[in-house]
Amino acid sequence: MPQRLNFDDDNLMLTRLNRRALVLGAGASLLTLGIMSRLAWLQVVQGRKYAMLAEDNRINMKILPPLRGMIVDRYGVPLADNTRNFRVVIVPEQAKPIKDVMEKLRVKLALTDREVETVLKQAKRAPSYAVISVRDYLTWEQVATVEVNLPDLPGVSIEEDWTRLYPFAEATAHLIGYVGAASKDEAGDDPLLFMPGFRVGKSGMEKALERELRGYAGNAQAEVNVLGREVRELSRTNPEPGDRLTLSVDAELQQQLQARLSQEKSASAVIMDVHTGEIYALASNPSFDPNQFSKQLTNALWQEVLGDETTPLTNKAVAGQYPPGSTFKMVTAMAALEAGIINEHTSVFCPGHYKLGNMKFHCWKPEGHGTVNVVTALERSCDTFFYEIANRMGIDKIAAMGRKLGLGDRLGVELAEEQPGLMPDKAWKRKRYKQNWLPGETIVSAIGQGSVQTTPLQLATMTARLVNGGKAVKPWLVRYSDDQEVHNGVYPDLGFKDANLKLVMDGMWRVVNSPGGGTAYGSRLRMDGVTMGGKTGTAQVQRITAAQRAAGIKNDTLPWKQRHHALFVGYAPAEAPQYAIAVVVEHGIGGSRAAAPIARDLVTLTINRDPARRKRAEDAAAAVTGGGE
Repeated sequence: MPQRLNFDDDNLMLTRLNRRALVLGAGASLLTLGIMSRLAWLQVVQGRKYAMLAEDNRINMKILPPLRGMIVDRYGVPLADNTRNFRVVIVPEQAKPIKDVMEKLRVKLALTDREVETVLKQAKRAPSYAVISVRDYLTWEQVATVEVNLPDLPGVSIEEDWTRLYPFAEATAHLIGYVGAASKDEAGDDPLLFMPGFRVGKSGMEKALERELRGYAGNAQAEVNVLGREVRELSRTNPEPGDRLTLSVDAELQQQLQARLSQEKSASAVIMDVHTGEIYALASNPSFDPNQFSKQLTNALWQEVLGDETTPLTNKAVAGQYPPGSTFKMVTAMAALEAGIINEHTSVFCPGHYKLGNMKFHCWKPEGHGTVNVVTALERSCDTFFYEIANRMGIDKIAAMGRKLGLGDRLGVELAEEQPGLMPDKAWKRKRYKQNWLPGETIVSAIGQGSVQTTPLQLATMTARLVNGGKAVKPWLVRYSDDQEVHNGVYPDLGFKDANLKLVMDGMWRVVNSPGGGTAYGSRLRMDGVTMGGKTGTAQVQRITAAQRAAGIKNDTLPWKQRHHALFVGYAPAEAPQYAIAVVVEHGIGGSRAAAPIARDLVTLTINRDPARRKRAEDAAAAVTGGGE
């Protein structure tokens, strides 16, 4: 029997299909509407925002480091300069296989295993298109070797930049300092200081004048593709190089000073102008090579320097703090003269010691000096005379005079390493120890012992103020910046009486030139018509007891670090003072024995070179011709 069709079921199915199609169509329409709405939002409302983001992704900003400014001496001789640094680099994606290329470079440049391994490790971590440095500071021969073999070294090339150069190396290391990579604290948020290879001042003038020497960074905009590779440069603002700074120092005199000090185990010295305050030379021995520190300082060298008992990294001329010993006696003398406690006729008998209560303070000469006045006491360095006058006036007057003459505080020279020394008085002891000052402390302070601490720079300044007519001269180093002279050499008067200054200078002259008892007579100048004045000093480091003396123990038999320091301060020409000098020989035992001969040699060099006269002559000639530095 034929099957009967059910039209009702077919209609029902068709209705359901139409309904589903309608629902699907409505959903599709809503989805399309949503997509179009989102596109409209992104393109119309947010279009500018995303266009800027896209542009930022396409444009890469590069920092262009500035060239560091030069430092030159008073005659324009470079003390810190820049020299080209050639390095060999490799791009991993172009050097395939990179291991084979590195093996070829190993042979050509005698690379170490460590250098090769370092490059291969960096190649794994960095993007394949990144430039990796293989070796810096290539010689001309190495550059030529790489250039000739470039066809066999895919991905390898030579790049160049600038590195710091110190032509005088050890001779100016403490004065000029050195540069190195910026620490986290130094860098702060300055992106320039994070750049690989960028250097900042770490010590000396490099550190003190960092802002002037650094210059200002430039920038460049470059278009890059999606992989970050540079396509083309769009714009550039060139960097501004650092300032060229002229110092007061004489490079040749500085070199001679360092050479003379290098004959001692540890010593320092300063030569300055008594009228203007210009420092002509300032050195500390032992020294170090700043070129090594500025390039690739090895850990072995760093540990060697740190372990040296003579502390070669310390600029002893400004940071070394020593008891001044008898070089301080001019301070005590001037304090007593200015206070009216003594005059040129005041005399003291020296039996070889001085009694204060039940204490006995010895003079350096056991048999004594007999009767002395202020001039002969300075000449013979009689301790007893200064014990007596110090006890009469007290420590506060001595300390006040010391500060007037430049002791006990930083002088403000352009070196961050400068230390203040110490000029103790009653208030200082109460504040520091909450104790009263004792009379015996005044006695030992009067001859530059006890708590008194000075630097060689302070001692040179003290001497300059005594011999320049009592002017408050201050030492300085930066002569010119941006072609403008910084100092005019005009200083206030300290108010000393001329007669008192003359008495002290007479005593200092006799120290060097009196055959009858001058403690530095053996170091007098051997120059026609020119003499030098000065004062020797021996600063006790460790006291030798009476029992040790009885056992035959002398200062020169003690371990080196326990021996006395040797000091000398001087001025020349004595007939018309122009130069002041201070010399400290660490653990040199005696001022007349170790420090005075160095001072004589240095004063002779200075007078023969006469930097003050030469500079005046050059300035006058430049003014006539219309030229200049």
